[in-house]
Amino acid sequence: SAQLQLFEKSTFNTIEKLTESARREQPERLDVNLKNIVEEKRITTGIHQVFGKIFDNVGFNEVLKRPSNKKSSVRLLKNVVVGRIAEPSSKRSAVRLLSEEYGINTQLTSIYRMMDFIDDEAIEKIQQKTYSYTKQLNGEELDVVFYDCTSLYFESFKQEGLMQNGYSKDGKFNQAQVILSILVTKQGLPVGYQVYSGNTFEGNTLEDAVNLIKEKYNIGEVIFVADSGLINHKNTEKLHSNNVSFIMGARIKNQNKEITAQILDKENYKPINNKHFENGLTYKQIAVNKNLTMTVTYSPKRAEKDKYEREKALEKLKQKLQKSKNPKGLLSNFGYKKFIKVQGESKLEIDEAKLKEAENWDGLKGIVSNTKNLSPLQQITHYAGLWQVEETFRISKHDVKMRPIYHWTDKRIKAHIAICFMALACMRFAEYEVAARYKKISPAEIRRQLKQVQTSILKDKSTNKLYALPSKIQEDAFKILRIYDIKHITTPYEIK
Repeated sequence: SAQLQLFEKSTFNTIEKLTESARREQPERLDVNLKNIVEEKRITTGIHQVFGKIFDNVGFNEVLKRPSNKKSSVRLLKNVVVGRIAEPSSKRSAVRLLSEEYGINTQLTSIYRMMDFIDDEAIEKIQQKTYSYTKQLNGEELDVVFYDCTSLYFESFKQEGLMQNGYSKDGKFNQAQVILSILVTKQGLPVGYQVYSGNTFEGNTLEDAVNLIKEKYNIGEVIFVADSGLINHKNTEKLHSNNVSFIMGARIKNQNKEITAQILDKENYKPINNKHFENGLTYKQIAVNKNLTMTVTYSPKRAEKDKYEREKALEKLKQKLQKSKNPKGLLSNFGYKKFIKVQGESKLEIDEAKLKEAENWDGLKGIVSNTKNLSPLQQITHYAGLWQVEETFRISKHDVKMRPIYHWTDKRIKAHIAICFMALACMRFAEYEVAARYKKISPAEIRRQLKQVQTSILKDKSTNKLYALPSKIQEDAFKILRIYDIKHITTPYEIK
């Protein structure tokens, strides 16, 4: 789209130019004939004003080496990060979007050049700045951190460097991927992240996470909370020997006979009377060894869900068995094959005994911990907070669209993830600050509100003068702007 010359020749981008003009002394009245006024462009201002300010507050404008020598790259990094929050897309689409909606002109080659400045040293600084800001918002030492891994796939089937096939959480087993691990606080604020090649086993990332907590972030007394996918004897030993307290999801069906018998004996489960948990929730604590305890909870609601899901899957399986000419072939790739037994040549039937056995586990869930000074209820409460890291991944995948990845070299892959992480951090920080100073609003809703804060750029055809007409905004958007000391002028003004 045709750019206004004023902005093309200016060293400012459009939003900076508008802000500068709005601050200037304006005449009492604007003498214009509305018949001569045409709209040249409409610029979305709110999202860049707020997230641009958070970007600077965190210190992301200082992460590139010698930032004072790279002013245009620093500005471009900010625009790309904020552009990703506004509307995540490929770098090629970002160029068009920044131009059309935000009046920011750039080229794809400039974005790639800027990405090449995001080296390991810059990524280290991004993590340091993020952690410092999280600590500042938290206002206290971190006492609990949540940890998890996810896979990010590529639009590619080749494998090289970090791009490797592995266990895909997106079900894309034939596509190369990388593994991303993230640490967050109990408020969901980011602490740090690591990137691994796509064929890394999740459990093997845990050692790095422990080192990050101990050395890099210098976190003292901390309870480390993670999902059962990361648990194995080596990991629990590693955490314990490093004096890290942990609460991890337990694989309750993999226990020895003695512990299994205790889990399945529902006689002496105790009720949890706490308004934060569902009615009917009961628990039992079992000693695993001298260091570990296992807390198992039974939820009637979860039992119903487990039963429903199994019956639905079996119904589907029965239908497939009836239709299939080679029912044995189905067994190799169907999740519920354990409930099927083979009779004779090709007769398959449901194994009722196994089905009955499976029902015994409905509604049961376990956590294992080495903490000595936390009650079972405190352990369950901490583990229940693991949704914060899941929510962080949901934001990274859906709101920031970290995947699919369209870069092929390790350096660019790392730079892409760093940009997405900065966008993710800014969204989480905004969510926290808005909740603390106004009310709880989701990151997606904050974005929606700010995208409606727009300014129309009007041109007087007879004088060629330019004017700005700010949009009418909603109460939430007004409050969010005010939190960040951004004044939303409601009257038109001349762009000088």
